[in-house]
Amino acid sequence: MKKKIIINIGRQFGGGGRAVAYELGRKLNIPVYDREIIAQAAKDSGFSAAFFKERDEKRCFFFFTEIFTSGFCDTENYMSDSGLFKIQSDTIRKIAEQGSAIIVGRCADYILRDMECTLDVFLTSPLEERAARLAERLGISLEEAERMAEEKDKARAEYYNYYTFTDWGVASTYDLCIDSSILGIEGTADFIIEFARKSGKL
Repeated sequence: MKKKIIINIGRQFGGGGRAVAYELGRKLNIPVYDREIIAQAAKDSGFSAAFFKERDEKRCFFFFTEIFTSGFCDTENYMSDSGLFKIQSDTIRKIAEQGSAIIVGRCADYILRDMECTLDVFLTSPLEERAARLAERLGISLEEAERMAEEKDKARAEYYNYYTFTDWGVASTYDLCIDSSILGIEGTADFIIEFARKSGKL
């Protein structure tokens, strides 16, 4: 690739965002970062990957050990959600500075908003389509799958809206919004690549 490009993928849960990201990576021959961001952030910070994974794209406080010891609050044994976000943001910026990449979720579009080489995409799909995919993949009922999708999307929206001061999933926030159920995984990846070329990003 002659041009550097960072494709940031926002996605509804169960909408095929991760699969589309990896299809893009295969077609463009550039690395994809999803859960890999968690591993790298853990490595950069010295904390365990399990610690980051537990609170991935959620807002709360993070406890390493018991906060209360002998009747007082041990403030050295916790990290705020803002602290975790800062570590992860630094990791995302480091990834983007190294070269072309596809980054899934985690407010990457906002974190890298000052970079001209970014393409911000949001992938959506009807709830029934996402529930069917999740039910088959996880071996759960459609009702459970729908509930899971709604809960995950709510958590992602709260996380994104809090840190970016914008609205998760709203078209005006992104360069391109696509219903991945229309073209399928490969077709959606092809459409994003074509859009990137016509917009001068590739």
